[in-house]
Amino acid sequence: MTDTPLRAALPEVASVRGLALVPVKDGLWRVTGRSGAVLGHIERKLDDRGESFAARRLLPATRTLDLGTFWQLADAADCFR
Repeated sequence: MTDTPLRAALPEVASVRGLALVPVKDGLWRVTGRSGAVLGHIERKLDDRGESFAARRLLPATRTLDLGTFWQLADAADCFR
C-alpha cells in the first residue's frame, strides 16, 4: 500500500458544518468549533485492514475520550458536531 499525502484528504470534510480541521502534523488534525475552541483530534491510522481515522474529544483537565474509529475522515469529523 502506498502512503498518500494526508493533507489531500482535508477537502473531504468541508461539508461538516461548523467545524474546522487544522493540520497539526501528517496524519493528525485538530478539530475546532465555530468559536475556535479545540474540540479534539483526529488521527490517521494504517493497519492490515487499511486506513482509518480515530477521533478523540478533549475533556476538561486535559483528558481525552475516545469517540471511535471510522473508515472515512468525514465520519470521524461528524462525531464532533
